[in-house]
Amino acid sequence: MPAAHPYVRHLSPVRELRDLPRVIRLADPDPSNPSRVTLTRWWPPVMLEPAWVRQHHGDFDVFHLHFGFDGVEPTHLRDLVDTLRWAGKPFVHTVHDLRSTRESERELHDARLDVLVPAADALIALTDSAAAEIDDRWGRQALVLPHPHVVDLTTMVRMRHRRQTPIHRDRPFTVGLRVSKPRAGERPFTLLPALVRAVRSIPGAILQIDAHPDVLGPAGGRFDVDLASEVERAQHRVRVRVREFFSDAQMWDYLGGLDVSVLPYRFGPHTSWIEACRDVGTAVVAPTGRFFGADSPVFGFSMDDTGFDEESLIDAVQRAYEHSPVEPVSVDERIEQRQRVAAAHARLYLEVLAGESSRVGS
Repeated sequence: MPAAHPYVRHLSPVRELRDLPRVIRLADPDPSNPSRVTLTRWWPPVMLEPAWVRQHHGDFDVFHLHFGFDGVEPTHLRDLVDTLRWAGKPFVHTVHDLRSTRESERELHDARLDVLVPAADALIALTDSAAAEIDDRWGRQALVLPHPHVVDLTTMVRMRHRRQTPIHRDRPFTVGLRVSKPRAGERPFTLLPALVRAVRSIPGAILQIDAHPDVLGPAGGRFDVDLASEVERAQHRVRVRVREFFSDAQMWDYLGGLDVSVLPYRFGPHTSWIEACRDVGTAVVAPTGRFFGADSPVFGFSMDDTGFDEESLIDAVQRAYEHSPVEPVSVDERIEQRQRVAAAHARLYLEVLAGESSRVGS
């Protein structure tokens, strides 16, 4: 869970797997009415309630947790894993977030992981570096499986064709910064002066800022203070659009219209945003030292809890320009990867079911 998240949806195979059982993932209960299921809404996740497990333990064989426990107290998670043990259900946890981007301090998220990671019958990590930290912190071995595609396969084909058109190739080199109700781990406005300098150092380049009205609208409180002066100094190198949240289709069109997407995260995990950029052929500029996959088109700069190096950001944008355009990952490669990831999950579920109380990855 949650089954409605794109990552979880894309754990299912495109083609039927040979010699492996079909994995059925239960739809998420509707938070407004847990007696119904939903294909879109999953927050707050009803399946994290011990009462739901007690009532529905006959409906599932393995409990696999991905996201959604950010707002849950560690004691509640302890009740959850105790209830799973009572029900005799194996517990699998994919450790997406070793550090939560939603919380400035890490103690509470660490306490949640201190419940979940030792209790899991099997662990999955997205990158080798994340698996190494899991081993260092808890002495547990995680199975490393790559992040599947995020953009749907049909859209990937369409985006590839669009990038090959003369109109697309002739547009300005575009650096994008998305500002959408920043989380605790994000510092988008800190990057603005360096990003303006970066685009001014590249012939014809522009900085495109897309922001939610709550951030840069008339009531957002940040436009006059942080952005207007930078726009004025940029000499028409900055384009600002204030808009509501993107739908999935709008998001893929937005990313496909950029040459570079800048991630303003001081800390956090490997992210679906990077994989979406791989899917549509957009380079990523992001802080170094995070858990990026080896194949990710990331140009790193220096920013963390202690500070930010402007020159490293300018250099990262310039390197992205020098290496442009980024070739999107092929649809065939994503399909083959998805088949491998789906098969690995099916085998892991069989192992934890066969092992009963034994723990895979200990």
